[in-house]
Amino acid sequence: MAEPGDYKKTLNLPQTTFAMKANLPQNEPKRLEQWRALDLYQRVRQKSQGRPKFVLHDGPPYANGRIHMGHALNKVLKDIVVKSRTMLGYDSPYVPGWDCHGLPIEHEVRKELGPKRNQMSPADFRRACREFADKYVNLQREDFIRLGILGDWFHPYLTMSFDYEAEIAAALGRFMQTGLVYKGLKPVHWCWFDQTALAEAEVEYGEQTSPSIYVRFRLTDESVKSLDLPVEKPLYAIIWTTTPWTLPANLAIAVKPDFDYVVVEHDGTNYILAHELLGAVTQKFGWRDVKEVKLFKGSAFEYLKYRHAFLPREGIFVLGDYVTVDAGTGLVHTSPGHGMDDFNTGRRYGLDIYTPVNARGEFTDDVLLWAGIHVFKANPLIVELLRERGALLFAETITHSYPHCWRCKNPVIFRATEQWFIAMDGEREGNTLRTAALEEIHKVKWIPTWGEERMAGMVENRPDWCISRQRYWGVPITVLYCDQCNEPVTSPAFFAKVTELFRREGADSWYEHPASEFLASDFRCKCGSGQFRKESDILDVWFDSGCSHLAVLKKRPELTWPAAVYLEGHDQHRGWFQSSLLIGTGIAGRAPSEQVITCGFIVNEQGDKMSKSRGNALSPQDVIKRSGADILRLWVSMIDYRDDMAWGDEILARATEAYRKIRNTARYLLSNLNDFDPQTDALPADQLQELDKWALSRAAETVERCRRAYEEYEFHVVYHRVLDLCTVDLSALYLDISKDTLYCEAPGSRLRRSSQTAMFHILRGLTAVIAPLLSFTADEIYEAMPGRKEASVHLIDIPRLDRPAVDVDAWERVLRVREAVSKVLERARGAREIGQSLEADVRLSGVTPQWLLGNLNIDLAKTFIVSHVDFDTALAGEEFEIDGQKIGVTWLPARGKKCGRCWQYREEVASEGGLCGRCEAVVESLVPPEVPTA
Repeated sequence: MAEPGDYKKTLNLPQTTFAMKANLPQNEPKRLEQWRALDLYQRVRQKSQGRPKFVLHDGPPYANGRIHMGHALNKVLKDIVVKSRTMLGYDSPYVPGWDCHGLPIEHEVRKELGPKRNQMSPADFRRACREFADKYVNLQREDFIRLGILGDWFHPYLTMSFDYEAEIAAALGRFMQTGLVYKGLKPVHWCWFDQTALAEAEVEYGEQTSPSIYVRFRLTDESVKSLDLPVEKPLYAIIWTTTPWTLPANLAIAVKPDFDYVVVEHDGTNYILAHELLGAVTQKFGWRDVKEVKLFKGSAFEYLKYRHAFLPREGIFVLGDYVTVDAGTGLVHTSPGHGMDDFNTGRRYGLDIYTPVNARGEFTDDVLLWAGIHVFKANPLIVELLRERGALLFAETITHSYPHCWRCKNPVIFRATEQWFIAMDGEREGNTLRTAALEEIHKVKWIPTWGEERMAGMVENRPDWCISRQRYWGVPITVLYCDQCNEPVTSPAFFAKVTELFRREGADSWYEHPASEFLASDFRCKCGSGQFRKESDILDVWFDSGCSHLAVLKKRPELTWPAAVYLEGHDQHRGWFQSSLLIGTGIAGRAPSEQVITCGFIVNEQGDKMSKSRGNALSPQDVIKRSGADILRLWVSMIDYRDDMAWGDEILARATEAYRKIRNTARYLLSNLNDFDPQTDALPADQLQELDKWALSRAAETVERCRRAYEEYEFHVVYHRVLDLCTVDLSALYLDISKDTLYCEAPGSRLRRSSQTAMFHILRGLTAVIAPLLSFTADEIYEAMPGRKEASVHLIDIPRLDRPAVDVDAWERVLRVREAVSKVLERARGAREIGQSLEADVRLSGVTPQWLLGNLNIDLAKTFIVSHVDFDTALAGEEFEIDGQKIGVTWLPARGKKCGRCWQYREEVASEGGLCGRCEAVVESLVPPEVPTA
């Protein structure tokens, strides 16, 4: 008698060279070398020629350090978009870019240079900045390539390239011709640390502790008389402010014309405040005996005068619709040089735009008491003076939201300076830039949809765009001024000359050539002068990057304008999305992208934002060294990126476990295809066994749903559908049921070839679907697949798998019964009544085979992985309800003896270790025989 082990060599056991352990940190760099040798990106480009274009335009990161997790998230998402669109049949080139100018780079270069910076000319400093940016472009490029991102990495766009700088100058020139660009004195967010104006996008709001004070200003006797109040009783207006440092610049007090204001008497003195705030203010002050004297509308105070609290001058009352009763007193201290509402009101009333604060945030000599003292340090000194003068009614400190510089993180000030602006409300061809931009916003598809309302709200309420900066490293505002009359030169001919020179020599030429070289030799100002000087300010870097669609999409032949999609973090509604929109609308007449996708920020497992400044940032390089780029890529696809995305050890473990399940499923499929040639062994889909048809149909449905999810940018749906296919449909069901066919049927039998055909197509679809997500692993799987192939998985399309007709209802019913059977057998196993499920027969009672199977032609014993299945009309055993039908499940010891090869119990097995009829036939068919005859 032969022992069971003797038949092992007759089994079709799984074999594959595809490793169980991925070793991604070691193996991914080797695959990158393969891609480099293959010139994979160019191969993809060649393959895609003639297909419909789909262009994702890359928003440029700053070239000022190694990449962080935010960069990794951003670039992997873009890579998934580009690869999936390519594999869906599009020509989807990817040209990466870098933002190379601006304050972040200046900061780092200044730190590196130290005191040497003070001895350098602007041109030398700019060269140092260029070298710094170039260094980090190269380092970041390596980091991005390591993530498996395909792109034209060695032909990127750089905002500091000569061609790009020329396009920026050309764009400024075109804006100049619209009449929307002007230079004017206006309050702007001013960073006193970096000594430059800031755009809205460069301001972050954070917690700030500030003094909160209530100050009284005495009305003049003439003003008191005009209100028909007794002059002998002093009348004071009460204002509230959290910026005492702006009080030296106070020129007015604003009231709302239709608010009710009350004059109250306290301790022999009269005070004015909003009637609605009387209770809150007097309670804060601790005033008990307060008598209401007279009510006025705010309009009654217009043009009345008051004396400054500590300076020898008078101010006036003005009307302002922006005055609220949310806090304070309903009377607003107004300094036209230190706030936009104050500025507009000051202009309306002909007040000076008075700003006694210098670029370093220090009081000028106009404020003799505190000249040379930083305004924030002067706050307590001003409060103390108010207290000494009897003008301070109440003081406390509060914590509130306050604007900070996005780069140096210091609180900023509002300060009126001469700057260049793009007017949002200037008329142009019967429309304004604001109105045109709002119209374009509503034509763009926003993902998520709330992006549309958010962007529209920002554009609707934004001030004129301050485009000038008082820095060195950037594209200069190319304007010349007449030395004689100060008239600016902004003609098309001048800008054409600038653009030509920039294209040859870059923006550094502005600093290296005299003004005359940017003009025709016979050019004269209207006043007759031929002497000119150059503007020294540079452009806002958001203007630089906002020109990218003009400088890149419109100039590179493989790209198209407008882009199909922009994809960035939601902070870019204030940044690149908005600057691109305004430039596109202002110059080209439309938004530069048909779709805008917004992703969230990375947070830790507690929901806190992760960043270097918070000290909880993660390095993608560390994650890659530890786990591999594909694990990081899988994490990106796991979570809906439209919300903030959590990262931590537990989430990394989940991603790793999910990866292992996908890899093991692929490995098992490969191991059962080791003797399969799809060209000669595959069967037509309609000739497959019922189980194989079902599995292929499930895979085809998954692939189709994933194609749709890629089209809709729902990468988390792809992840979940793939994982469900691997763990639920395949590993826990189909592959388990198929083991007997795969291992025990004759190698070339139709039954086994049917299973292998289904597995091949399932693996083909699965590998293609995961390629945009798991770019390294998918290529490794594809390489190990049988049959004729392309050089890389990234050169194929996501296939549409054959979807054989299956009786879905009957299969669902069979699988629910299988679950019931498994529960009964699991309990028997737990009680140690059986070891394996093949040791059991199953009796289904209370139902008929026709009710369960319908037209399905399947072997229920094989499906349930038991030795026999019988039916009995009389309900017995453990009861379950399935599709409204009660069914009984009973297990019995398997009848017959155990086959020594397949381990099924069969009555024809003569003795233990013998063979069932099927196995005997298979063994006999093997030539030469590999086991002795029993």
